[in-house]
Amino acid sequence: MIMPAVAVVGGSLGGLTAALVLRDAGCDVTVYERSQATLDARGAGIAVLEQTLRYPVERLGLAPEAISTRTERVRFLERDGSTAYEERRANRFSAWNTIYRVLHEAFPKTRYLLGQELTDVADEGDGVQLRFGNGEVRRADLLVCAEGITSPSRHRMLPEVTPSYAGYVGWRGTVPEATLTPATFEALHDAITYQVLPNSHILVYPIPGPNGSVQPGTRLMNMVWYRNVPASQLPDFLTDREGVRREVSLPPNQVRAEQVDEMRCFADRNLAPPIAELVTSVAEPFVQGVFDIEVPRMAVGRACLVGDAAFVARPHAAAGTAKAAEDGWVLAEELVRAGGRVDLALPRWERRQVALGASLLARTRQIGDSSQFGHDFRPGDPRLVFGLYGPGR
Repeated sequence: MIMPAVAVVGGSLGGLTAALVLRDAGCDVTVYERSQATLDARGAGIAVLEQTLRYPVERLGLAPEAISTRTERVRFLERDGSTAYEERRANRFSAWNTIYRVLHEAFPKTRYLLGQELTDVADEGDGVQLRFGNGEVRRADLLVCAEGITSPSRHRMLPEVTPSYAGYVGWRGTVPEATLTPATFEALHDAITYQVLPNSHILVYPIPGPNGSVQPGTRLMNMVWYRNVPASQLPDFLTDREGVRREVSLPPNQVRAEQVDEMRCFADRNLAPPIAELVTSVAEPFVQGVFDIEVPRMAVGRACLVGDAAFVARPHAAAGTAKAAEDGWVLAEELVRAGGRVDLALPRWERRQVALGASLLARTRQIGDSSQFGHDFRPGDPRLVFGLYGPGR
C-alpha cells in the first residue's frame, strides 16, 4: 500500500493531530504554519473530550491526569452565592498551550515549517501544487487545510461561505488559583460552575497552570462569560486599543480600558461573589466573537478542510478541539481503508464529517440561542452535557 504525501496547512491543534495520525498511517507529512514562531494561545482554557485527548493517551501513552484537570460536579450559583443546582458529573479541562506542547513535541521539527503562508493552490489532477508567500513551490498528493475560523483556504474553495455572527461574544481570562481568597477557592475548585443571568451565562473551571501543573492550588481558574453585543455594535466592539478593527477577537492587552471597566462593574453588581472575584481579578481579559460557519462540503479535488477551517460551531458543547481531532482521525482511517487512494478516501470521509459538523452546529446553535435570547437555559438541562456526537457522547 502506497500512502500519499500530505501537506497540512496550519499547525494548531487540529492541524497537528491530523499530521500525527496521517504520519502514523504511513503518509509522508509536512506541516506549513504561517506564524514565524511556535504558537501561543496565552493559556486559554478548553474542555477536553475523549477525541481531544485520544492522540496523547493512545499514541503517546500519557495519562489524562498528566495534561488535564478533572472536576466531579456541575454547579449553578445564585446571585447571592448559594447553590441553585448541583449534580455529580465528571468533566476534564486543559489549557490550549498544554495540549499544543504535547502534540508539537511529538511531531518532527524538521517537518513543522514556520513562516509559510500559503498564497495559491493549483489542482493538478493527481495532486496539488502549493505556492507560498516566500516564493517556494511545493507539491503534495493531498492538501489538508487547518487554518481555523479565518481560513483563506475555505474562502478559495467555497467563496460563498461566510461567517454568521451569533449575536454575542465570549469574555475570557484566567487567574492563578493561589491568588483567590480561601472562600472563593473553596467555592470553585472542584466543579465547573455556572451562573445564569438574563440573556447571558458564565462558566468557570480549573485548567493546568502555565507550567502544566494540575495540582489544586497551583492551577489557573478559567472563565468564559457570554454577553450579547448587537451586530450593529460589533465593529466598534472589536476595535482594539490602537484603533484597529479586529475580525474575530480582541487578544489580551488589546481590549479597550472602557470595555474592561464596564465588564468589571457589571460583574460586581450581578455575579455571585466567588465568580465576581474571579472575573474582576483577571488582569488582561480577552474577547472572542461567537460565529457560526456551515459548509456544504469539506473536500474539493485533492484538498480538504478540517476543524474550524470547515464548520465552526459555538463553544457550548465543548467540542471544537474534539471535532478538529476527529476530522484527522477519520481521514487517516478512510485513507487506510482505501489503500492510500485519495480519490476514494476523500468522498467517504467528507460524507461522515459533513454530517457530524452539521449536527454539532445545529445543537450548539440551539443551546446558545436558548441562553442568550430564548430565556429557557435551565440548570440540569441534558442538552448542556458536553459531547461531540451528542450530550455525553
